[in-house]
This record gives sequence, structure tokens and C-alpha cells, in this order.
Amino acid sequence: MSHPTPAGSVIELLAQLDGITRLDGEQLVIEDEMAFRDRGIRAVAWTATFSDDEPTVEAARWIVWEASILLGAPSASIHELYMARGRGELGGFTVPAINLRTQVMDMSGAILRAAAGLEAGTVILELARSEQEYTYQRPGEFITSVLAGAIAAGWRGPVFVQGDHYQFNVKKYVTDPEGTTEAIRKATADAVRAGYRNIDIDSSTLVDLTLPDVDSQQRTNYERAAEITAVIREVEPEGETVSVGGEIGEVGKENSNEAELRVYLDGYRRELARRAGAEAIGVSKVSVQTGTSHGGVPLPGGGVAEVALDFDTLRRLSEVCREYGLAGAVQHGASTLPDELFHRFPEVETAEVHLATGFQNLLYDHSAFPPELRTRIEDWCRVNTADEWKPGEDESVSLYKTRKKALGPFKRELWELTTRDEIIATQEAKFRYLFDQLGIAGSRQWAERYIRPQPKRRPAPPALREAVAAR
Repeated sequence: MSHPTPAGSVIELLAQLDGITRLDGEQLVIEDEMAFRDRGIRAVAWTATFSDDEPTVEAARWIVWEASILLGAPSASIHELYMARGRGELGGFTVPAINLRTQVMDMSGAILRAAAGLEAGTVILELARSEQEYTYQRPGEFITSVLAGAIAAGWRGPVFVQGDHYQFNVKKYVTDPEGTTEAIRKATADAVRAGYRNIDIDSSTLVDLTLPDVDSQQRTNYERAAEITAVIREVEPEGETVSVGGEIGEVGKENSNEAELRVYLDGYRRELARRAGAEAIGVSKVSVQTGTSHGGVPLPGGGVAEVALDFDTLRRLSEVCREYGLAGAVQHGASTLPDELFHRFPEVETAEVHLATGFQNLLYDHSAFPPELRTRIEDWCRVNTADEWKPGEDESVSLYKTRKKALGPFKRELWELTTRDEIIATQEAKFRYLFDQLGIAGSRQWAERYIRPQPKRRPAPPALREAVAAR
């Protein structure tokens, strides 16, 4: 598949869309839907991602946002569906939340094509706050790429875009708690304003297991989670309830237990009521720790160690969540698990499972990935991530752990791989398999029943209006 040239000006962008779209006052009009889905949206997405002209980027983002609404694929919150699950009205499936670190438009399209083929409507596309940095994607860019992929794939239905792991850095928090919290407040508000309608707050890093009782151990966690939830409720658009997730166990640390979950939820609800009033809407799910680590555990010479995942813990903690009216527990760090384990997540009524590194591995380790590019990426890692390598660690392990940091510097090359169609086809097949294992086939009916998107139209950017007037 060829790739378009990013527009260097708004006039150039409009020229790429001649006969496909037009502006009628403040409204986008799509004159040729087939051409827009086939080639127009790709041109706009490339401009939104790679143009050096900020007004042109802003215009491209606006076009994608408006087009997603016009074509029935708007950004939406999964909150009401999760609340229905908490009421016991549906179950037996686990929602996959997939981190898109690169090739975002094509990966989004592959995910949603796989979902459409299974009549699935419950899949989340996400980016962690930490991933924003090393993948060179701010929220406005990420959501644009995701929605562009949905449009290109012909998707109709809500698109669940999530900010994953809006996480407190414990080292920074110790020295500057208010400054660290303010950074999370701002990042969260920015994500919601960009169009994210699902946010996972991760203050579990602030849990202190050296304290004498569970409440004191979890207090800072639930207080800060409630504080950030209150910020979200302040900035979310009228008529929309952003889905919020909390977390009690840092991934890769000690397994979570029922006492911790109950203390967290009780404390969180008290604190949220104090901050935002008794009617304030809280979390719809809670992430827990059951044995995985992000990225898996790499082995010397290649490969990833199998981990012992405690499905009984997931079952019990999901049951506790539903006692509180929530959808259930969330499992992080699962994409490197053996394929034969994924059917277990819906069996124990896990609400959501997060998948990231496995798809990054499928890209980097694909037989169609250019060897010359792989060599340059590994050389880049040796130079630029050497301070993260542990003394005596096998080089293959160090490269496995740090190659994600190359996704930003090599972003455009990865988006424009000549072999990307072959790689994306493999990713899509993997998505279909996992979606089937997670039990989301046929879940479009639940999305249609419970999700009523209320997308807000946005005014056309001044540079776009001026360019149209000047033509």
C-alpha cells in the first residue's frame, strides 16, 4: 500500500480532498464517502501525524473528528455498558484493551475489522501516558489516528479510546506530591478535552505496604484516585460520563486481595463524595495484580518466560467489584501470556484485559520486518538506552526491554513500511483469535443496547475557514 504525502498547508490539504469533502459554514460535508474512506482519510491522517505545519495539523484533526461523527464512528465511553455488567445484566466476556504504540491508523483499522467480522462491539483502543512520550504521540494525535483507522475500516459504532495508566511516579511524588499530582490532573484533563472518553487512573504506585493496616496502606492511592476522578467529572462534556478505572496493585508486584479491594473502594467512595458530592459517579472497574508483569519476562537468547497467573484471584476480585456495582476486575500485562490461557478470562468474569507488548513483538519479530531497519533500531537502542541496561544482562534481554523506546524515533518509517500490509494482516488474524477467546463475538448487541454516544461537534479551526474563503 502506498502512503500519501503530508500536506504542508491547509490549502494543500483541501486540494487533496477536492471533490471528496467540503466545508459548508462550520460544517464538514462528505461528498464522496467511498473516496473519503478509501484514500481521503489516509491523506488526512498522514497530515495530522506528520505535517510540520501546526494549523494544517489542527485542520486535519478537526476533519477526522467531524467525519467520525458523520460516519457513525464517534469516540464514546464504555461506562454504561460496564454499569450494566455490574448490575448483572450481561457477562461471559472480557473486553480487550489494546495499546497502539505504532502504525496506529492501520492497527486501529485491523482491530475494528476483526471485531466487525465477529459482530463484536466491545473493544478498547488505548495509549498509556508513559507511551505518549516514547512513541511521540500526544492525545490529540492518537485519537485522530484511531478514529481515522475506524473510518478507513468502514466501522460503524462507538469507538472506545482510553488513556491507560495515568500513573503517579512514586519517586517524584515523594519529593513533590502536589506538583506530581498537578501533572496528572493536567494530563487527564488534556486527554478528555482531546476526545478520550475512558481514563484509567493508576495511583497504585503510592500504596505503601510497610504501613501497619490496609487502610493506611491504600489511603494515598484512593485519595488521589478520587481527586483525579473529580477533575474528570469537571471537564467531561455535558451528557457524557467518562469511564474511569482505578487500580490497587502495581503490575509485577504482590498479588492483590479482597481486603485491599474493599478498603480501596470504600475509601475511594468516601473521598469522592467529599470532593465532588454524594451523587458523583466513580470508577466502573478496578485493575488488580495477579502475577503478570508488563512486557512479560524476557529470557536470555530470546523468548518470554511463562508466568503463573492466578485466575482464582481474578474471579474473587471480580465478584467483589460486582458487589459494589462495578463491571469487575481488570488484568494488565497479559499480551505475552500463552494463547491457550485467554479463554480463562471470560470464564472467571474478568471485565477487561490489557494487551500491548505482544503486538509490538509481532511487529518487530515478523518475518516481513525489514532486517536493515531492525539492525538500525537495535543500534539505536545500544546507543540511546544503554543507561537502562543492567550489568551482566544478556544483550537480547536488554534489547527486548528497550526496543519500545525506538518507536518514536522510527515512527514514520514504521508507519510507511513497504511490508506493512503483510504485517498488519498477521496482526488482524491474531486479533480475531484473541477476540474469539475472550468471548466478545456477538457483543455488538450490547454496545448498541447500552452505549448512546453524545459526540460534540467542534467549530472549524480559523485557518481552515480562512483557506476555504480564499479559494
